[in-house]
Amino acid sequence: MSAKQYKILLPEKELPQQWYNIQADLPVPLSPPLNPATGQPASPEDFSAIFPPALIEQEMSRQRWIDIPSAVLDIYALWRPTPLMRAYRLEQALGTPAKIYYKNEGVSAAGSHKPNTAVPQAYYNKQAGIKRLSTETGAGQWGSALALACSYFGLECTVYMVKVSYQQKPYRRSLMETWGAQVIASPSELTETGRKVLQDDPASPGSLGIAISEAVEDAAGRSDTNYALGSVLNHVLLHQTIIGEECLKQFALVEDYPDVVIGCCGGGSNFGGIAFPFLREKIQRDRATRLIAVEPSACPTLTRGVFTYDFGDVARFTPLLEMYTLGHDFVPPGIHAGGLRYHGDSPLVSRAYHDGLIEARSYGQTSVFEAAVTFSRTEGILPAPESAHAIRAAIDLALECKETGEAKTILFCLSGHGHFDLSAYESYLAGKMEDCAYPQELIEQSIARLPQIG
Repeated sequence: MSAKQYKILLPEKELPQQWYNIQADLPVPLSPPLNPATGQPASPEDFSAIFPPALIEQEMSRQRWIDIPSAVLDIYALWRPTPLMRAYRLEQALGTPAKIYYKNEGVSAAGSHKPNTAVPQAYYNKQAGIKRLSTETGAGQWGSALALACSYFGLECTVYMVKVSYQQKPYRRSLMETWGAQVIASPSELTETGRKVLQDDPASPGSLGIAISEAVEDAAGRSDTNYALGSVLNHVLLHQTIIGEECLKQFALVEDYPDVVIGCCGGGSNFGGIAFPFLREKIQRDRATRLIAVEPSACPTLTRGVFTYDFGDVARFTPLLEMYTLGHDFVPPGIHAGGLRYHGDSPLVSRAYHDGLIEARSYGQTSVFEAAVTFSRTEGILPAPESAHAIRAAIDLALECKETGEAKTILFCLSGHGHFDLSAYESYLAGKMEDCAYPQELIEQSIARLPQIG
């Protein structure tokens, strides 16, 4: 095979100039976010304490295409367009007639897809006169991306990092600090939220729901500070659609088109980023592409959660969002895919799943790491544990093609590299890794504490 066949590059001049807003094409519109104090639809003013006007407008917009600012495009061009790769060696190892492609988002400076939204969020906050951003991070990929973006625009950055990941991934923490961020293990003693959690459970491993509460509390308490979120919200998934838009252009270059598109799914930014442009084609042109969100069995939001209104954080600071949720105070086990340990899913992803436009499946982490090692030994790239969930699904579908003889085209998003996750690989290779399926009775207890709406 030639290098040209293996790597499908898009000329920089072909970099998409607009983000795609799936809200324009959903058959059933999203239910509005609700003000937690009144139970009524939230207004733009309800978001103004922690977000700049441009992001609030994008959050609520149903405009199909939104222009990417030139200052953001200039920074995107440092690593975008990212390569679309044909996984020939993986195909050969599996003995499958399927064609497997992956979009390599790990080539960004932060090592993941997260700068796709971190850069515009930092830009819009800078334009609004904000001096500092606070945020949460699970595995550290989002925190790294925001630290990088803040360094580009001269903003201060404070990151509340889920404690179990803070302990598991010290070098991710060091990377954030190198880019100038302050990194705090969550739950912490610095916020009322953190102190309450620690009072109830001094050994709490933390969760994204707790870290979000701390970061929102931080931002709401300072006039020079806004909050930045790396997943879940509409404007975040909007920014990530540059992934799928590039894929469409790249598949056109090789005159191919995916039968299946796969992405790991925690809050939904990576999955929505690659899947929503293909969902548009499915809705508008009746393309029969399957879109599969893959989550950990330890935090099975889509596959075992409920579709209802819930808070996005433990302390109930956020507006109520209609989404698949395991309950806002759900604390999943400390699996290595820290970026997927979130109790809820994006309202956009949740709406699409509820309406049957996309599929979902879950896996235990031992089978996920088995797939990650297979991918690494064939393609030479060490994937992030989060990305490895998509690899697991892609391998399983390719093996199904081997049984049926169908030569399907499979695309998955390699959302980031795993260079800071070597302790997880060490655990797997030593035979010490265990699966952590969450007990149904605990899920039911958490769901029973959901807010009662209407």
